[in-house]
Amino acid sequence: MKYRINIIDDEKNLNDLVRTYLEKEGYIVYSFYTYEEALLHKDDDVHLWIVDIMLDKNSGFDLLNEIKNCKPNMPIVFMSARDQEFDRIIGLEKGCDEYITKPFNIKEVILRIHNVLKRVYKDDPSLINIDGYAIDEEKRKVLSNNKEIELTTKEYELLLYFIKNKGIAISREQVLSKVWDENYFGSDRVVDDTLRRLRKKMPDLNIKTIYGFGYRLD
Repeated sequence: MKYRINIIDDEKNLNDLVRTYLEKEGYIVYSFYTYEEALLHKDDDVHLWIVDIMLDKNSGFDLLNEIKNCKPNMPIVFMSARDQEFDRIIGLEKGCDEYITKPFNIKEVILRIHNVLKRVYKDDPSLINIDGYAIDEEKRKVLSNNKEIELTTKEYELLLYFIKNKGIAISREQVLSKVWDENYFGSDRVVDDTLRRLRKKMPDLNIKTIYGFGYRLD
């Protein structure tokens, strides 16, 4: 699993340049060019945001607040043409992890972003971030604000199945077949019961019930 990064900068050429260099480094990068477009993706399951302070509408500070409301632990790197100490202090107070002044050396930008990711994720892209939770596949751990959430084996496997099929409507029969097994004999209520426990332990998890069919993780 690679690191995923969102960029918002209304200077298209600069935005595309940063994206191109990051992609050369092996990152998966999504570019946005307007405030409203970026706002629609504020709760994306990415590892880091790169945000320009001066946008077409509102500011990077406003977008940071929106992102942090959805993803309190999301790393954010500010870019700005304004090399003012006041802006830098505001950015740090609001929770940004880096402040890069334009014009910049692209290699320095890449290095700074790499260092932020390394510091936040301990150089471990196997961490999956979703709805404010971090899932470590290798250690089979689920974290919230760096505190481990104790899940049973089936709760964890159900969670992982939803994550791997994010955005897809899944029937109870599919869940039984994949999370339990094709030879499982018993009530499909076991899915509802396990999901109810999972929701209780992870209340911010955005799993929707599709009545008469199954579920979908949005």
